[in-house]
Amino acid sequence: MSIEKDTKAKMQAAIEHFKQELKNLRSNRANPAMLDSVMVEVYGANMRLRDLATVSAAEARQLLISPFDPQTANPIGKAIERANLNVQPVVDGNVIRINIPPMDENMRRDIAKLAKRKAEEAKVTIRDVRRKANETVRKQKADSEITEDIQKKEEKLIQELTDKFCQEVDDLYTEKEKEIMTV
Repeated sequence: MSIEKDTKAKMQAAIEHFKQELKNLRSNRANPAMLDSVMVEVYGANMRLRDLATVSAAEARQLLISPFDPQTANPIGKAIERANLNVQPVVDGNVIRINIPPMDENMRRDIAKLAKRKAEEAKVTIRDVRRKANETVRKQKADSEITEDIQKKEEKLIQELTDKFCQEVDDLYTEKEKEIMTV
């Protein structure tokens, strides 16, 4: 695989990870993705919530969890409490309802700061990919596998990819920040 393709793939993976991290951050609306990391102990094993139930946003501020097996409703409720997401699940017969309380200004700021930190982590990962790719190119030049012209061209291309992906991180963060700060 060429250095360019490899670098692009690794940077794209960093972006995908960042998008996943942003999904898990709470905004003012009910978002089923906020429960993606919840593990439930049922049938003698730990299972992901999404493997045991469907999660939907019934209303703007309410999540509705419908277990595939009604017997798992109580363990799912307990697992959500243990997940420490600052929400209170209510087991209502065979379904679980989670009312999402409105966020105050301080909570919104804290979540926006967390999003900013995750954006910086994503950029650090992208820059680390750039550093490793540049090292590979320099090693190829030192081993006389490529000419100096090709080395310069590859390094320029790697920098362009880095700039593009860092800009994408900034755009995603700005969009999420707007969503978080909206009352």
